[in-house]
Amino acid sequence: MQSIRKTQRTSVNTSIDAALINDAKALGINISRAAEAGIAKAIAVERTRRWQEENKQAIESSNEYVRRNGLPLAKYRLF
Repeated sequence: MQSIRKTQRTSVNTSIDAALINDAKALGINISRAAEAGIAKAIAVERTRRWQEENKQAIESSNEYVRRNGLPLAKYRLF
């Protein structure tokens, strides 16, 4: 079940391939919602990429520690 949230909506003008629009309409796809979902996914991907880039040194340091010393508390793992 999706949560219901009120958001302010803004109208925008954009250019989209006509064939995509025709196919979406033929399939009953809500173009605005599909575009919104695509933009939300692109934002999430870019935020993840930036976080990984900003934290690259810490991630590499942690991975190097595990390579040299193994996982902390590994002796307590049940698998």
